[in-house]
Amino acid sequence: MLNGKSILITGGTGSFGKAFATRILKKYEKIKRLVIFSRDELKQFDMSNMEPFKKKSDKIRFFLGDVRDYDRLKRALDNIDVVIHAAALKQVPAAEYNPMEFIKTNINGAQNVIEACIELKIKRVVALSTDKAASPINLYGATKLCSDKLFVAANYYAGVSNFSFSVVRYGNVMGSRGSVIPFFQKIAKSSNKPFPITDKKMTRFNITLDQSIDTVLFALKTQQGGEIFVPKLPSYKIPDICKAIDAKKKVKVVGIRPGEKINEEMISYNDGFNTIDIGRYYIIMPSRKYQQNKILRYFKKKNNVKKVKNGFSYNSGNNKKFLSSSDLKKLISNQDF
Repeated sequence: MLNGKSILITGGTGSFGKAFATRILKKYEKIKRLVIFSRDELKQFDMSNMEPFKKKSDKIRFFLGDVRDYDRLKRALDNIDVVIHAAALKQVPAAEYNPMEFIKTNINGAQNVIEACIELKIKRVVALSTDKAASPINLYGATKLCSDKLFVAANYYAGVSNFSFSVVRYGNVMGSRGSVIPFFQKIAKSSNKPFPITDKKMTRFNITLDQSIDTVLFALKTQQGGEIFVPKLPSYKIPDICKAIDAKKKVKVVGIRPGEKINEEMISYNDGFNTIDIGRYYIIMPSRKYQQNKILRYFKKKNNVKKVKNGFSYNSGNNKKFLSSSDLKKLISNQDF
């Protein structure tokens, strides 16, 4: 699928970018070029000296730049075939106090990616989203919902039938930078203080980096344009994460942070009307009927497609599958945080 192609990853030095680049370098030995586009020169230097990037330096280009800078982005996208847009500002509390910075990166940056890809005729683009984009109550989620809308609408904006812009939406990546597990592990190792949790009823979706990569590769392989791919994921309760890390340590309820939800949502009630179930994934289809028909025709050939029931929504609280503290302990032990 990617052999013979040139691929660019925005935000390529982040947790996902590094893991995705590592996977495709191993799986697709005949890729033409892999471009890591990010704004942090130290992370690029460190990444360039890691395996397998050092070993395959002839195929990798590190390109300093910011998605806010259209001209620099356009230069980096020259002769690229596939784009994975992973660059974003992500911290919920930071977004509440720095809203314009999140708008510049998450919305204006998304628009720059779309316009540059259309101008340079890059026909396969997948953007990463978040569960916080469904029925957002915080600024971060609102900017990512806007980004999702831009990427879905880009298929009409391009005006060419063989352009495919799609979105992958998933929950918290286990062990990613800034996530709760490394934070709690640090407290367990270096402090006698209790685990600070915001609410004992709080739940979250869980996905490993490998699963997130699988979802993006599936989207690249099957995208027709305009889909929001949502993997079926297990949920967990925040207190169970604490038990998995240190069952003896106490917890302290500190209250919900600005912009935080009790349960995270990936498909809202209103999005449910345009959602199909294809087995391992849900797909939120765009509202335009001709685009829906194109997507349905394709997936009916490949999958057992079912329309979800009326009133369907998908959130971490009403999920059918929950991870226990013992399940989480096993998962954590198998991850390299």
